[in-house]
Amino acid sequence: MDKIRGVNLGNWLVLEKWMHPALFEGTSAEDEDELCRQLPREELVKRLTAHRDSYITKEDFSYIRSCGLNTVRIPVPHFIFGDDPVYCEPYVPCIEYLDKAFDWAEETGLSILIDLHTAPESQNGFDNGGICGVCKWAQDPEKVDRVLKVLEMLALRYGSRPSLWGIQLLNEPISESLWQMIRGKYLPHNPERAAGSSFVPLEVLYDFYTRGYHKLREILPAEKKIVFHDGFRFEVWEPFFREAGFENVVLDAHWYLGMGIADEDTSELEYMREILKEDVKKLKNMEKTVPVIVGEWCLAHNLKPDKEYTELEKQLSYKLIGDAQLMAWEAGSGYFFWSYKLISEPDGWDFRKCVEKGWLPGNLESGR
Repeated sequence: MDKIRGVNLGNWLVLEKWMHPALFEGTSAEDEDELCRQLPREELVKRLTAHRDSYITKEDFSYIRSCGLNTVRIPVPHFIFGDDPVYCEPYVPCIEYLDKAFDWAEETGLSILIDLHTAPESQNGFDNGGICGVCKWAQDPEKVDRVLKVLEMLALRYGSRPSLWGIQLLNEPISESLWQMIRGKYLPHNPERAAGSSFVPLEVLYDFYTRGYHKLREILPAEKKIVFHDGFRFEVWEPFFREAGFENVVLDAHWYLGMGIADEDTSELEYMREILKEDVKKLKNMEKTVPVIVGEWCLAHNLKPDKEYTELEKQLSYKLIGDAQLMAWEAGSGYFFWSYKLISEPDGWDFRKCVEKGWLPGNLESGR
């Protein structure tokens, strides 16, 4: 398949507080679920409408295309349609914005990967899963079925759109090892609601992915992709896809350098090279069975967390890290940078800032 060179439109239709803290002013909420519960309805709708109207516009699609990118990955929430009060209240649906995105994509020459980023009662307990510290979606067959229903509705609505590249079944269903690591970071607002939360077992994920694939393949034209996140268990998918007999599918892995720390005797760049060398090896091996995209990555890193970087060191570090990752991802079938835009400080996560500062090339059409 043609290489994907893309960027995520994070924090547009699925909120992440760290990316735009002002949206959460006047509340103690750390996630979108709690924000929707704490704000009066009229204020909530007003605030989210203003945000959605201005955060991403057609101008942004034009800018993305001018940078040589060909695809945007758009995170959407499970309540996007607002069709069922059981699952969609107290949230504010946003399907009209995805409609606009498809119009803009077709006017500017971009393609779209729809990424179902959240699930009822969450599939990971992250802030980006909608409810910090809660992870109970996989335990309830009705909630699993609800996600399949939302995927079906998305496929029926957008399957014939020329700008649809594919649909991602679910973002970041969490593994046991990662669940143990993050439990102290994403604390629940309501501990009673979080009681019984746990990781997404592989057998549940295998079943959900298999059912999701067959449901979407029946609806989508043959050329549209169906995308599977690796659930932070990359290696297990080689035998799964080798035996499944699926057509036109893609595996998605999210690899951030910020998840590792170099030891005292290792330079940041040496450590980064070792990580990326392993990533390239993994990509090449998996590509023999199924195409792989690195669906989230950025320039921010935590390689020397106690080191104070000068501005020049930061510039050089980000430029080298950007070049190295772009080179590494060429071993796979493409990438999506996280994210296009932030209304907060961390520059290494903001695509526009990275391009404007020269850390990423101004034209990525050839890859790097």
